[in-house]
Amino acid sequence: MSQRLVQECNALIKRHKIEMIDLKCIDLAGALHHISLPVHPGLLQRLLDEGVGFDGSSYGFRKVENSDMIMIPDLKTAVLDPFRTMPTLSFYANIFLTDEARTPFSQDGRAIAVRAEHLLREAVGVDTSLWGPEFEFYIFSRVRFDTRTSSSFYEVEHAEEFFKNAYHAANPFDVYDDFRDDACALLKRFGIKVKYHHHETGERGQQEIETHFADLLTTADNIITAKYALFNFARQRDLFITFMPKPMYQQAGNGMHLHLFLTKDGKNAFYQKGEYGNVNALGRYFIGGLLKHAPALSAFTNPSTNSYKRLVPGFEAPVALTYGMGNRASAIRIPKYVSNPAETRFEYRPPDATANPYLCLSAMLLAGIDGIRKKIDPVKEGYGPFDKNIHDDSAREHIQFLPRNLDEALDALAADQAFLKHGDVFSQELIDQWVKLKEQEIKSIGTMPHPFEYKMYFNL
Repeated sequence: MSQRLVQECNALIKRHKIEMIDLKCIDLAGALHHISLPVHPGLLQRLLDEGVGFDGSSYGFRKVENSDMIMIPDLKTAVLDPFRTMPTLSFYANIFLTDEARTPFSQDGRAIAVRAEHLLREAVGVDTSLWGPEFEFYIFSRVRFDTRTSSSFYEVEHAEEFFKNAYHAANPFDVYDDFRDDACALLKRFGIKVKYHHHETGERGQQEIETHFADLLTTADNIITAKYALFNFARQRDLFITFMPKPMYQQAGNGMHLHLFLTKDGKNAFYQKGEYGNVNALGRYFIGGLLKHAPALSAFTNPSTNSYKRLVPGFEAPVALTYGMGNRASAIRIPKYVSNPAETRFEYRPPDATANPYLCLSAMLLAGIDGIRKKIDPVKEGYGPFDKNIHDDSAREHIQFLPRNLDEALDALAADQAFLKHGDVFSQELIDQWVKLKEQEIKSIGTMPHPFEYKMYFNL
């Protein structure tokens, strides 16, 4: 870490009278954790030299008998945290082992993202990948839920209730347009540039905020930051938000669509005027790799049991392993409205925000790299392009679909994981840990009686 960054951060501490340093990182599942340290002279340099010890087993990374780990701040991620009463400077942290060499932890999501980008440059010869996420979420005025041995329920109250498609609804019926305005201004304070916001399709308070493009690591950081900011901002206003893929029955689900393209020598590496969607062979091979590996990818892009209650036909659910222009039922959509060659791209629509973003984006990049290396042509593979209703009977017989549940996604991952281990980006240990974690979730859900089962079976 350069002395210039240390000096700049120390200047921030002095200028804003910072009293606390906060280190943030996520656990294996993607939940955010933090530790705070009171400021004293030389603290930053000591953190860089020694780091802060923590229990890696509590993060799902290590076994209890060998759980000591170290986190060290990435000074490039410094930001003032507006949700702390005491003046606080926040950093994302990288995770290291406790050996004498302070070896970077191979399962640290931020380290995986860096390795994936390095492999992209080495294997494909491009500069970087650029990503633009769409955040879909619901706002509720009140939420109650609980599960115990003798009771299980959820109940949400919403200030909005449309009786038709609420997409781009206008005020006064769009109750939360001011909330989104203020939220976008807040995200700007965190260094996240917003492209636009609007009311989404869901008739009971669904929102969308779309952000501008950034590199893989920055985008993954921004996803965690955006969720942190929006959760806290809602709490300040006595509101409740959720990114759950399917929080309500018969309402549109929440996705986290990811727009992406590659650059070389500062220019869009996918653009070719006159080709389908103006996407060249490099872009098509990337698409081919994504669709070829999409079932296995689902274990990382859609890693919750709730994910697959969104991924069903209807509700514009992107369940078909196809691509096309303007086709929102396909897993990959090439936006028709893009006319700027610099932003030629496609959108991978299946992911949702229950994903660990470092693993999700890195796995997607690895699938695309594999497609480029092996020249997986999506046309020859039968993935499209499709510009018609893929749910028509005449089309369905030739189309493959995403896994129907998390069990099937894990089965697909078991059968198709070599592409993840290319360049040692994903380790076998990480994949095994991930599968174990997800199997535990499936078991927990599978053995818990559901309230709807009472309606169906109690009196039989």
